[in-house]
Amino acid sequence: MGVGMQIVYLGFCGTSQLEAEAASQLVRLDRYSALIPNCHLAIEAVRSQGGSLTYDVRLDLVTPEHDLWPIGHCANVNAEEAVRRAFDAAEKRLCAVANLDRLKH
Repeated sequence: MGVGMQIVYLGFCGTSQLEAEAASQLVRLDRYSALIPNCHLAIEAVRSQGGSLTYDVRLDLVTPEHDLWPIGHCANVNAEEAVRRAFDAAEKRLCAVANLDRLKH
């Protein structure tokens, strides 16, 4: 069935390229769909006082019990790179949780 995802863009209009990147990263989490059937991805454009633009990405994993497992903020001047980093962190956390579950059984 796979992991579902809701995406919110803050401070800018999302692009099809960015949405495609998020969708391709989501595929990495499919093997953990029993742990997290859903996730929320927020991508925010943040302009500094000097005018430079940074993208702040927040990813929350949603458990079957509707608990949120927040993944730390990932920021980068490249939105796609920030999304990749957020999914890297999520995959690392889910791998650790899955390994703990295996040790319990």
